[in-house]
Amino acid sequence: MPSSISLRKKRAPEKNVIEARFHDSIDDIAAAHWDALRPDDNPFLSHAFLAGLERSGCIRPDWGWQPHHLGLYRDGSLLAAAPLYLKGNSHGEFVFDWSWASAWERAGGDYYPKLLNAVPYSPVTGPRLLVGSDATQAAALRALLVAAMQQQAQQLKLSSVHANFLAEADLDAFDDTWITRSDVQFHWHNQGYADFDTFLAALNHKKRKNIRHERKRLAEYGLHIDMVSGAELDTAAWRQVHALYTATFDAKGNHAALTEAFFHYLRREFGHAVQVALAYRGSEIVAMALMLRSATTLYGRYWGASVEVPDLHFELCYYQGIEYAIAQGLQRFEPGAQGEHKLARGFLPVRTHSRHYLLHEGFRAAVRRALAPEGESMDAYAEELLDRSPYAKS
Repeated sequence: MPSSISLRKKRAPEKNVIEARFHDSIDDIAAAHWDALRPDDNPFLSHAFLAGLERSGCIRPDWGWQPHHLGLYRDGSLLAAAPLYLKGNSHGEFVFDWSWASAWERAGGDYYPKLLNAVPYSPVTGPRLLVGSDATQAAALRALLVAAMQQQAQQLKLSSVHANFLAEADLDAFDDTWITRSDVQFHWHNQGYADFDTFLAALNHKKRKNIRHERKRLAEYGLHIDMVSGAELDTAAWRQVHALYTATFDAKGNHAALTEAFFHYLRREFGHAVQVALAYRGSEIVAMALMLRSATTLYGRYWGASVEVPDLHFELCYYQGIEYAIAQGLQRFEPGAQGEHKLARGFLPVRTHSRHYLLHEGFRAAVRRALAPEGESMDAYAEELLDRSPYAKS
C-alpha cells in the first residue's frame, strides 16, 4: 500500500486538501493518468518506460533501487507526479555524490538510503516534476511536489533528496535550501540541413576533413552499416544486440543493469521509437548503438561491439544518428553523457542541472562551500568549449 502525507494550506476547506501518496510501483498509477501530466513525448518519462524497467528486473532493491513514486491527489484525482526512488547506493545516476556519502558515513551517519527524483540509468534532461498542461497551477504544483519530497525525507529520517537532469521549467521549484550543481553534455542541433554533406559543409575545414577520413577508413573493413527501427528486428537479433551491450559493460568491469527482458520489452512497447544502428559482418551483428526518439529529439543510449574496428564507435553512435535526425527532421540529437571528443564531431556543449537537499544544515553548508570551486570551474570549462566550436566562423 502506498504511504501518504497531507499537504493542506492553513484554513483550507476540506475539499481543497491535496494528498501526497508514495507508491512502491509505477503500476499503482494508471498509465493514462501519468502520461497526461507529461509536457511532451520524452520517452524516458513515459509510464511505459518506467514500468518496463520495473517489470523486467532492472529496478530492484539488491541493485540499490526501490520505487517510491510520488503522486499528488485531490478527491482521488491525480494532479501531479514525480518519478522517485529510494536509493541504496549512487550507481546509475550520472551525478556523482560518492564523496558526500563517504564524508557523512565517516562522521557516523547513514547516507543511504536517500531519495532520488530521476530516471534510472538515463542521464537525459527532461521534466522531473510532472504537472499537466494547466499553466495557472503549474508553479504551485511543482512547489508542492518538492515540499512533499522534503517532508518524506524528514519523516523517513533520510540523509538527502536529489533531483537530477532537470528541465528548465522545473528549476524555480527548488529554493535556496537546495544545493545547485551543473555539468556539461554535448548535443547536436539541426540547422535545417538537407543531408549529411550539408551538415559537414557547416564545419570548419579540419573537422570536415577528419570526419570524411573516418568514414572512408571504416568502409575499408567490409562491414555493412544499417539503421533500423526496433520493430524491424526479430527476437534473435534483439538477443544479439543485448549480448553486445552486456559484453561491453563486462569488458570495462561495469554492471549491465538492463536485462534482456527489457530489450525485448522496448521492441514490443516502443517499436519505431527505438532505433538501432548496426554493423554486420556477413549475417552476424558485430556492433550496435541503441537509441530512442521523441517527436523532436533522438537520444543515444547504449553501445556494444564484439570487434575492434577504428572509428566504428563514431559511425554508429554519432554519424548514423545525425543522418537519421536530418532525414527525420528532428531538432536535436543527444548522444549521452560526457565525452569531449564529441565536440570535434559537431556536438556543442549544453549545461545540465541537478538540485540536492541535505537535511543536516551543517553538512549542507559544508558541501555547498566545497562545491563553490566546482561551479566556477564548470562555467569556465563551458566557455572554453564554446571557443573551440567545430563550426566555421560566419
